[in-house]
Amino acid sequence: MHEPIEFDGRSAALLQAAERCRQQLARANSDPQLTHDERQALLGALLADVGGGGWIETPFTCEFGVNLRVGARTFVNRNCQFHDTAPITIGDDVLVGPGVQIITATHPLHPDERHPAEGRAAGPPYRTQVAPVHIGNRVWIGAGSIILGGVTIGDGTTIGAGSVVTRDIPGMVVAVGQPARVLREL
Repeated sequence: MHEPIEFDGRSAALLQAAERCRQQLARANSDPQLTHDERQALLGALLADVGGGGWIETPFTCEFGVNLRVGARTFVNRNCQFHDTAPITIGDDVLVGPGVQIITATHPLHPDERHPAEGRAAGPPYRTQVAPVHIGNRVWIGAGSIILGGVTIGDGTTIGAGSVVTRDIPGMVVAVGQPARVLREL
């Protein structure tokens, strides 16, 4: 499990990067003139890396794109949301079901920590922390699952549909539930 670090999502550079990402995603997600190959090329240019044979179905959303790496022959199904405020690395030959969310940002639990004292001179009105997500090779993530920041999922693991992954999951297991727990080894 990776420890979160402080993050200022309102910096001018990040706001500009997020706007660029939104514009490219709007085209990829809604331009009926794009062929499949053109759509994949547009998404590939937006992301840090998409390995050979990687396939991302639209609609698809991410925050920046530059923090997202998708491995070779990995398939990302429709309606996935990847909040890549910290790096998200997805290995080779991964299957990501529809509606999966990967969220690298969080906020302190206590409201006094989340919203520092009024009159703060600089920065956003709330505190945000981010931690990377790493998904190994040959993983299957079931539809509607949510993976939170700081999590590593080991090679060959299956995450059951609708699971919420809040901590590391080892390789070659089946994990399901809210929060996801290992059911058995494969």
